[in-house]
Amino acid sequence: MSDLNEIKLEALLDIINSSARQAIAEYKKTGHGVPSTDSSIFHPLDLIPDTLALRKAIRLLEGSYQQLSSTLAPPQHTVFNFVHNYNWACIDVVMRARIADVLDRHPDGLSVDKLADAVNLDKSRTAHVLRALSLVGCFKEVERDVFTNTRLSLILKSTNDAGCITRIHSQYFSKYAGVLYETMTDPEYARSHEVDKAPRVFAFRKDGMKGNYWEMMKNDDESRDIFHRGMIGHSEIMGASAVLHHYPWDKVSSVVDIASGIGAFSMPLAKMFPHLRITNQDLPEIMKEAQNAWQKNASESILDGHIEFVVFDLLEDVPVAGKDVYYLRNIIHNWPDAEATKILHNIRKVMGPSSRVLIHECVLFHTFQEPGVETKRSSIAPEPMLPNFGAGSYNAFQQDLTMWLAHNTKARTLDELKTIGAAAGLVLTQIHDFVDTMAIEFTIAPN
Repeated sequence: MSDLNEIKLEALLDIINSSARQAIAEYKKTGHGVPSTDSSIFHPLDLIPDTLALRKAIRLLEGSYQQLSSTLAPPQHTVFNFVHNYNWACIDVVMRARIADVLDRHPDGLSVDKLADAVNLDKSRTAHVLRALSLVGCFKEVERDVFTNTRLSLILKSTNDAGCITRIHSQYFSKYAGVLYETMTDPEYARSHEVDKAPRVFAFRKDGMKGNYWEMMKNDDESRDIFHRGMIGHSEIMGASAVLHHYPWDKVSSVVDIASGIGAFSMPLAKMFPHLRITNQDLPEIMKEAQNAWQKNASESILDGHIEFVVFDLLEDVPVAGKDVYYLRNIIHNWPDAEATKILHNIRKVMGPSSRVLIHECVLFHTFQEPGVETKRSSIAPEPMLPNFGAGSYNAFQQDLTMWLAHNTKARTLDELKTIGAAAGLVLTQIHDFVDTMAIEFTIAPN
C-alpha cells in the first residue's frame, strides 16, 4: 500500500497534467494550436489582454511542479539553484546592448561573431550570455554559435513594454537587493518604515549618487520613457487588464481613477464601456500629460463629455464626491499603513451610500490555511498544494519584496487590507481573483 507521501506526489502529478491540459486547451481555442518553444513569433494568445483562464491554469502548473521538484530533488540541489542563477545579469546585457533587436533583423540566425560586432561586445562573452539564456528557451542556437530570437527573447526587444520593466529590474533592482541585509542591520535603516529609508535610497547613497531614481529620471528622457513604458509592461505581466473584463462595469455609471497617471486603466475602460463617466485625478503635471494622451488616443471620450481631469494630491485632497467606484491600482502598496489609511479615509469622506472602493493590487496569503480567512471569496489551491498556490503565487510575493526595495513598503495580506479599510470606515465586501492581482471591494461600514 502506498504511503501518504507517495499519494501526495501522485496527486501533484495529476494537478500538473490537468493544468497543462487546461493551458493547451486555451491555446487551441484560438485556432492556432499550442506555441512552440522555438517559435520566433508571438502566439495570438500572447497578444490578447484577457487571458485569465490561461493564467489560472499556469498558476496551478507552476505551483504544483515546483512543489513536486523541491520534494523529490536533494535539498542542497534545490537551495543552491535559488542563488546559482545569473539569468537576470545575462538579460541585463541583452537589453542594454539591444541584442534581441539585432537578431530580429536576422530571422534565420546570426553568428555570434557578427552579432558581437554589431553591439560592440566581446565575441566569447556574448556567446556565454546567449548560451546561458538559450538553456531556458530564451534565444535558440540553430547551429554552433549561430543564434535566433525565440518567443521569449522577443520580450527583450527595446520596443517591448514588458521588456522595459524587465530592464528596470535587472539594471536597478538587482542593486537594491544587493544591500538588503545591510539595510536590515544599519542603525538608521533597520527599523525605519519611512520611504526615504528604502534599500533603493541606501544603494544610491552607497554609490555616491545624490538625489534618487525619480530625480534622475527628470533629467534623463530615456530613463523616463523606459519607466513609463515599463509600468504599461508591468500591467501586461500581471494581467491587470482582467479587471476590465471580469468586473461588472455595465452596472456602474461613474468611476474615479485615483492617481490615474495618463490613463493606462481608464482609457481602455472608456473605450470598452462608453456609457461610463470617468474622472482622472492626479498631480497637475500628470493631468497635463493625461489630457494630451487622451486627445491623441481617445478624443471621442473628451468630445462626448465622459471624461474629466481633476487635479488632486493623494495625501492632502479628497477626490470628487458621490461617484460609484473609486479605483486604486497599485497605489495602496506604495504607502505605509498610516498614509494608506489616510488615503482611504479621504475617499470615505466623499462616498455615497452605494459607492465602492476597489483596491487592485497583489494580495498575500500564507502557506497554511488560516482559520477565519474568507475562503469562500478567495481561491485556494487543491490539496496537496500549498493553499496559496506556492510558486504559482511567485509574482505576488516578489512584488512584496519589490515594494520593500523601492519604497520601504509592502504588499498586504487580506487581513491587513481589512484592517486599514476598517480604520478608514470601510468594510470588505467582495474579492475578485485575477491570479497575480486581486480587486478587493470595500463599501461604507455600517454604524
